[in-house]
Amino acid sequence: MEGAPPIDFRGDLNAEQLAAVTAPRGPALVLAGAGSGKTRTLTYRVAWLLAQGARPWDILLLTFTNKAAREMLERVEHLTGVPRGQFWGGTFHSIGLRLVRRHAEKAGRRPDLTVLDAKEADQLMSEVISARDGAFLKDKMNPKAPVILDAVSHARNTLRPLAEVAAERLDWMRGGPDKVLLFAEDYARAKAERNVCDFDDLLELWLRLLETAPDVLEQCRRRFSHILVDEFQDTNRLQARILDLMASEHQIMAVGDDAQCIYTWRGADWENVVGFPDRHPGTAIHRIETNYRSTPEILAFANEILRHRPTRPGFERELRPVRPPGPAPLVCRVADTTQQARLVGRRIALLHQSGTPLSDIHVLYRAHFQSVELQMELNTLGIPFVITSGHKFFDLAHVKDLLCHLRVAHNPTDTVAWTRLLCLLPKVGPVTAAKLLGAAQEAAAKDGRHLIRALRLPEVLRKVGEAAKDDYTDLALTLEDLLDGHEAAKGAPAAPAPAAAQADLFAGRPAEAPARVARTPAESVRLAIEGWYGAHLRTLFPDWREREDDLQGLIGFASRFDDLGDLVAQVTLLNGETSDKSPEPEEDRLRLTTIHQSKGLEFPVVIVLGVADGLLPLQRAIDAGDVEEERRLFYVACTRAMDQLILVSPRYAASGEGYRPLDPCQFLEAMDPSVYELSDQTHRRL
Repeated sequence: MEGAPPIDFRGDLNAEQLAAVTAPRGPALVLAGAGSGKTRTLTYRVAWLLAQGARPWDILLLTFTNKAAREMLERVEHLTGVPRGQFWGGTFHSIGLRLVRRHAEKAGRRPDLTVLDAKEADQLMSEVISARDGAFLKDKMNPKAPVILDAVSHARNTLRPLAEVAAERLDWMRGGPDKVLLFAEDYARAKAERNVCDFDDLLELWLRLLETAPDVLEQCRRRFSHILVDEFQDTNRLQARILDLMASEHQIMAVGDDAQCIYTWRGADWENVVGFPDRHPGTAIHRIETNYRSTPEILAFANEILRHRPTRPGFERELRPVRPPGPAPLVCRVADTTQQARLVGRRIALLHQSGTPLSDIHVLYRAHFQSVELQMELNTLGIPFVITSGHKFFDLAHVKDLLCHLRVAHNPTDTVAWTRLLCLLPKVGPVTAAKLLGAAQEAAAKDGRHLIRALRLPEVLRKVGEAAKDDYTDLALTLEDLLDGHEAAKGAPAAPAPAAAQADLFAGRPAEAPARVARTPAESVRLAIEGWYGAHLRTLFPDWREREDDLQGLIGFASRFDDLGDLVAQVTLLNGETSDKSPEPEEDRLRLTTIHQSKGLEFPVVIVLGVADGLLPLQRAIDAGDVEEERRLFYVACTRAMDQLILVSPRYAASGEGYRPLDPCQFLEAMDPSVYELSDQTHRRL
């Protein structure tokens, strides 16, 4: 640290941080509570090690994102004066790449290996699937390459047998999940032959080096005499195994918070934290519990959440405040999600009028669909907002796909919607979609029928490629059902197709038009979900369950409308009036985001939507009997708040049948009511 100003460790750190920073050599686990200065502790630990004689290249600093790695190394350089390039610091994958390239031959690769991005990995998996079974991807009941890769990746990162993971995730595919094992073997062989790696290889080959090349393991142990790991609760079993081997003879400091382990669906393992002392005998556990972020009232609420979680002896946690008192967290009970949107919109307006910048207010929710009604209310009130967890709800790919079903049923001349729908089919691009649509338009005009009812005419079907035929037919049937319900709702008379055409097309179906049932917009959405697209969804997206939740949430939104055209028009208006682009620095906008995306951030005012069973915790977690990660999400959401915390608890949620009842949030119900203020708005009109 020559040339850098001396560091006053005792003056710059509190007692808890100082104990961790100056810990003697040996395994150490730092349990860093929310808002306790975790990053500060890590950067000062690096400075302390340098002050004790360690060289920069003796230190391995592992993080989970490139942004976190960059920020951490920038802070270290600013604090110590040591150029960041002298440290071995970065994400697990970036460090894995450096080591695999350095020892490429022993890892089964050449030094000039390249890394596949996600799209390239999907493409390679598609190639090997088609080479082994040319009909597999053409079968609408089989998953596409990204879904298979997701299962393979999960097995690799959790060190679980692929057969077990495939049986859990892909039991619905044709021929059973055993085929996944063959595809995975072919995929691994193809990568080795082409000297390429996917992201999982960077960890898997790193582990292979440590397990099969004793000289490499010994070299790593000698080289990195100090290993520091950030966000340790987010590590998976593969990463934990790497760390256990690398640090089996010298110092490792793992910093994390098991109460904020919210990525188990991605492979993160809560056991990595609580089992650390068992895997590293002699571990010193340091607790950093002084919270600099939140008021005492918010921390009392957070501690009450922690009190009800299952934990192991020695891992109890209690956040301690240093800030002056503020208002108690406010729990607002409302009648339904519509009233929730109105109450939150009004409170945001009042906060802004009283001098709180909109950018200081963040609205958090468990899933995208839970913000839809609030987005409508904000537009009505003229409150500008930005969604920082990705796209607006109606700009999500799967939501747009489903809405295109409704658009063409309402307006058959909407060629943009038609093109998007047809391009969802296998081997159909914009040019083929235009040809199919043109053929259907020509047949409809010639036969005097609605465009949707012309989709399955023989002259149109002949234009459909073999790979797309099954999906195309199922899509056409879904659209016909939607059209029938829409026309019946409008009171339009049923127009039977010409008898000759019916005889060709509907063998065995009577010539007269079938009975039709009028459908509300909500019922139309449900029909579209249950039709072709619902089955298509799970073959296409690894996170299809979350996307299906979004589509189910769309049913509730649609229940606000009596006419399909009004629903379609309102969605267009919502997309036109809101923006999901990042705001300019001078713009003052409200922020909306999911709880997952809020982790690691802090906001003066936090409003949490949908604090009720079925929404938070999600119904899927309740049904599975596994709500502890949902409790941790609740804790993460509440500990983002600095000055004010408002939680809104609806009793009913909009659905296709009107409103479905919601049970009170089990997390709130278990808590001591003295830690929050209750405002019951259920009998009040807003």
